Amino acid sequence: MSSRKKILIVDDESANLDFFDVMLSKLGFSVERAENGFTALEKVKWFFPDLILLDNIMPKMSGWELTRILKEDIKLREIPIIMLSGLADVKDKVEGFELGIDDYITKPFNFSEVLARIRAVLRNREFFAQIVVRETRLGMAEALNTDLKQGVAEFHRGMDELDRRIVALENGSLKGDALLSGLKDQSERVRKSVAELDVRIEKTTSEWADLKKGEIGIQALEKQIRMKAEQEE
Repeated sequence: MSSRKKILIVDDESANLDFFDVMLSKLGFSVERAENGFTALEKVKWFFPDLILLDNIMPKMSGWELTRILKEDIKLREIPIIMLSGLADVKDKVEGFELGIDDYITKPFNFSEVLARIRAVLRNREFFAQIVVRETRLGMAEALNTDLKQGVAEFHRGMDELDRRIVALENGSLKGDALLSGLKDQSERVRKSVAELDVRIEKTTSEWADLKKGEIGIQALEKQIRMKAEQEE
């Protein structure tokens, strides 16, 4: 992974917690553990994991119930969840996916398979994050383009008004004092419009630069994915 990913393991069986804690920590993941759903809810708020490995069958609060609570929280709903369950029925899997989990693994499981699923989910989320960055930048560019067009249109309206006043002055239907007053008013409006546009451009440029810092180039991202795929073979 491009950085040390954080995984929260939620399971009421201490043996499973110990196993995943040791194995995932050895592989470079930062691991936190919770023995029930209530503890998980507290830890997820300060640990904010990149992924939750969640046992479904637990006392007090099931994995489904915890998933439902997380998905209803706007700050936590995007955290990916892989559910581990002894229930292999298709209906149980469908219910999990409808709640918003990213993957469903039935017990008994093979650790290599779990690890591959973890990496796949994190990789997909990384792709999604890059798409969001690009879509955000595109939206900002379109909004700025609209503002630029409006600014140019305002400038042209100002010039047209100036032309009309000059023609009126030449025809004798407008006095010099009225022309000067009109020019002053129009100048102030144009200056205000340009100043607002300048602030808009500066703000967009700054926001664009911030997004650019976290963006991975397409070629670099493809290379990164190939390397990960080779490591997992």
